[in-house]
Amino acid sequence: MAGNSIQVMIVEDDPVGSKIIKQFTEKIDGFEISAIANSGNEAFAYLQTFKPQLILLDIYLQDMNGIDLLRAIRMKYRGIDIIPITAANDAETVTEAIRGGVFSYLIKPIDVKKFTDELTRYKLTMEQLQIKKTMDQKEIDTLFSLADPPNTKKNREKQLPKGIDKLTLMRVRDKLRVEKGSVSAEELAILLGITDSTARKYLEYLTSIDEMFVDIKFGAVGRPERKYKWKRNVH
Repeated sequence: MAGNSIQVMIVEDDPVGSKIIKQFTEKIDGFEISAIANSGNEAFAYLQTFKPQLILLDIYLQDMNGIDLLRAIRMKYRGIDIIPITAANDAETVTEAIRGGVFSYLIKPIDVKKFTDELTRYKLTMEQLQIKKTMDQKEIDTLFSLADPPNTKKNREKQLPKGIDKLTLMRVRDKLRVEKGSVSAEELAILLGITDSTARKYLEYLTSIDEMFVDIKFGAVGRPERKYKWKRNVH
């Protein structure tokens, strides 16, 4: 894994469960499992020597309640993010997890798509927080996954067209916002590490919802090239 991968600790007392979580996590680009703790006490022992960026935490541990471990970590290691992965679905536990500042909350048995989406959302959120000095309200709402206000263009995206993925769309938008000039589908594909056809599909979609300008450049030979530019008044 790359040196800038998100370092993850799994806290899970079921060996089969921790193995499954490890496999799911390592399939997502940008994450690396640094430690697996089989108990709350073992997790705290690991934290004496290294600090992961993210902890995937079971609530039902044999030696302590995961909420108590969450509180203890919050008191001593405030820079560590936590996502519970647990069968605990009672309102009291969920409430205490929210009060403890968890990023998300995943119920067992693990839904692979939900797991992947949430960790990808976490990674994108951390990237945004690193590159931005200030944020407006709409950008903050996006980070907190708040609903878009009614009667806006973004409201139409609640049901995205087939083939348009919400997280990929977020990546495309974020990249286009910082590009000063216009880009072609081929150029965007290189910037994001996606295929030309995928880049073109997202650019055309953003054009259709009035977030992009499109200009056709005619060269001396070959077919005309479509160049796209972000509308600066779009957030």
